[in-house]
Amino acid sequence: MLRLTELRLPIDHPPEALLPAIAKRLGLAVADIVDFTVFKRSYDARKAALLTFIYTVDVAVSNEAAVLKKLGKDRNVGPAPDTAYRFVAKAPENLKLRPVVVGFGPCGIFAALLLAQMGFRPIVLERGKAVRERTQDTWGLWRKNVLNPESNVQFGEGGAGTFSDGKLYSQIKDPRHLGRKVLAEFVKAGAPEEILYIAKPHIGTFRLVGMVEQMRAEIIALGGEIRFQQRVVGLEIERGAVRGVQLADGETIAAGHVVLALGHSARDTFEALHGRVVTNGMSQYSRNERNANAGIVVNVSPEDFGGDAEHPLAGIEFQRQLESRAFELGGGNYDAPVQLVGDFLAGRPSTQLGSVEPSYKPGVHLTDLATALPPYAIAAMREALPAFGQQIKGFDMADAVLTGVETRTSSPLRITRGEDLQSLNIKGLYPAGEGAGYAGGILSAGVDGIKVAEAVARDLAGLQ
Repeated sequence: MLRLTELRLPIDHPPEALLPAIAKRLGLAVADIVDFTVFKRSYDARKAALLTFIYTVDVAVSNEAAVLKKLGKDRNVGPAPDTAYRFVAKAPENLKLRPVVVGFGPCGIFAALLLAQMGFRPIVLERGKAVRERTQDTWGLWRKNVLNPESNVQFGEGGAGTFSDGKLYSQIKDPRHLGRKVLAEFVKAGAPEEILYIAKPHIGTFRLVGMVEQMRAEIIALGGEIRFQQRVVGLEIERGAVRGVQLADGETIAAGHVVLALGHSARDTFEALHGRVVTNGMSQYSRNERNANAGIVVNVSPEDFGGDAEHPLAGIEFQRQLESRAFELGGGNYDAPVQLVGDFLAGRPSTQLGSVEPSYKPGVHLTDLATALPPYAIAAMREALPAFGQQIKGFDMADAVLTGVETRTSSPLRITRGEDLQSLNIKGLYPAGEGAGYAGGILSAGVDGIKVAEAVARDLAGLQ
């Protein structure tokens, strides 16, 4: 198989134009092309009048050696890398204790799915509800201002990613192409096939619901077990090794391998394991809603947390303070505080909306966001917005609406682990995903879930 990169075609080209273009670029007849697969498709939009697609294509030809010899000096033609996924282990027939996965967001789903596909029949413990029930509870907040603390945008099947905009791209290093495995499983579960090759794949919130259900069904069909409304409150540890997990209802489940895929919002569980208003953008697959949404991220470090910045949970307390302030600024009823960009840049409170009608649910409250974040963050945003506006027309439009605050971009702590992906001080405990500080988004969380599942499988199969 050959890989051909930088193949350019007009953006309005018909589908049938791709095959002859490939043949021409390789100097072959169309009949010499046995098969081809689009690996990636991106845009070149630098010149509006000449919009083009840029393709990376994997091509099977009748005489690969001859083509490689002829085009040996062409840097855009070479052997295609092997992106196929191969399981690292198989469950032994005498498996005594099944692995436990705590959390059923993107990381937990893929950890459980991979363990199930390798025959380890995992037990999944999720504090929230199944995704359909969870969706009803979430709409209860958006429509009636009724919050269920255990079933909402943060907690429940699918995790926070289910109510995000469904971005499936990341900047992680992925030499084993595990991201490809994540995307392939999503397609199998009902995602559009184009996510396998478009440059910045995106699913959209409501498609994710059905996909999560399909993946759950596969885990169960392969012998896995998924228990909803099961909150883990502690671990049983003996001689430096995990022996089980303790549930809020008093039950203890024996386990020698526990994947801790909590997500970034299980603060009470973080606190148990150590010795307010928050927003999130979402969008649909069609991307044709009346508003576009984007986030502005300001970098923070432990020195910004204040108080006892050395404490492991100092970042969580920092989040609490910001979210409590947002709750106050929003009116104390789960409405989000908002301000027009023009007013924000001018340093004055907003008193009425302009041409943009906010879509945030349950509602918004006009205010001055200057006290919603620390002064350095406000100053950075006021400097950045006009700069962004020069790159993206309209980004700093005076009537655009700033909605605060989103504090869950990434976890404020990291649960350290070794090269075997186990906790440094508790054998058999595998911190994973966003909550443990090893991912930041659906794709990277799924990849980390695969890595941790492989580490668990190797250990259970005696391959470490």
